[in-house]
Amino acid sequence: MTTATPAPDQPLRAAPDTFARREWPRAAWYAAAYDVEVGAHLLPRTVAGASLVLFRTPSGEARALENACWHRLLPLSEGKLLGDEVMCGYHGLRYDADGRCTFMPSQKTVNPSARVRSYPVVELHRFVWVWTGDPADADPAAIPDLHWNDDPAWAGDGRRIHVDCNYKLIVDNLMDLTHETFVHGGSIGHRSVAEAPFEVTHAEGTVTVTRWMIDVEAPPFWARQLEWRGAPAGNVDRWQIIHFTPPGTIAIDVGVAPTGTGAPEGDRSQGVNGFVLNTMTPESPTSTHYFWAFARNYALTDQRITTLLRDGVSGVFAEDEEVLAAQQRAIDAHPDKDFYNLNIDGGAMWARRMIDLMLAAEDDSYAAAGARAERDIAEHDRTDPGDGGEREVARARAEAERARSGS
Repeated sequence: MTTATPAPDQPLRAAPDTFARREWPRAAWYAAAYDVEVGAHLLPRTVAGASLVLFRTPSGEARALENACWHRLLPLSEGKLLGDEVMCGYHGLRYDADGRCTFMPSQKTVNPSARVRSYPVVELHRFVWVWTGDPADADPAAIPDLHWNDDPAWAGDGRRIHVDCNYKLIVDNLMDLTHETFVHGGSIGHRSVAEAPFEVTHAEGTVTVTRWMIDVEAPPFWARQLEWRGAPAGNVDRWQIIHFTPPGTIAIDVGVAPTGTGAPEGDRSQGVNGFVLNTMTPESPTSTHYFWAFARNYALTDQRITTLLRDGVSGVFAEDEEVLAAQQRAIDAHPDKDFYNLNIDGGAMWARRMIDLMLAAEDDSYAAAGARAERDIAEHDRTDPGDGGEREVARARAEAERARSGS
């Protein structure tokens, strides 16, 4: 289903109260680490409020245990990894990879209740994913699709950022890319991003925001890539197609192609295409592990380009990190203030509805928010059949034509 850019004279609406609520779903897969972070050592990490210790067994399998000894609660990450067992650094209790205690000092028998929680773990798309809900419900098929991160048809790299803000603020940031014009003017930003029409579509468990910018100047980040490809200089058709999977994964299909070479119709062969891969893991109500990568589908073996793009995107996200941390500080300093929504917040609003539905399914205190989300979705589906994004491409072309003619 589709939501076109709302009319510019539409009145401001106060954000729903869930904009101020910081909880996250428990029944979800969260990225706990990049695969290269987890090895034959103890790695502490807090995932969705749960303190974990991550490690690899001698066979190379990634595991996650509760990071607190059953005996006196010292973090197990303060101990040692002995083969496939974790030894507490305080009194030497040992736990196997499933969290069961196998040794207690100064006694022959082991208390059968001595164990720490073990969390389901799956490695996929270069991430180590942890399920924080009921282990019986842990279905690997529900892990968000970020296959570009290890697909042989794509090349790229990324990093983890520790951001001092609630994870929903990062979701908001990525679902509304008009901020590029004002935050990232020296790299990916351009006034066309804030001016171009966009469209929001949703299906069960997903939200998509589509924006096309026709016959515009390529910002530095993209102009350099076109140069690497040997594409002719000049204006471009640019796209941003944002795919959200709740509670916190966003894959953004981005790129540019010389104007008139057929990108809006589906032929991107004359341009450059990338995917910005993002998955946000809440650490606490005011901090987030933000995992990202940028993947491209050209010059796959050129490590120089991979490094340059990774470092370039790192600089862009550093600018976001400053803004988001400042926003969180302001929210904490003004607990009596409300958020208000503009037309540009349509994608973020739909993402929040999806998160509310997940929360309502496991927390009765979210029942009202979940019911409101269901009503909003039903009402929208009844009144807007959608058109697959063609309307926004047509509007972008019309805007470009008006700009050329000076009208």
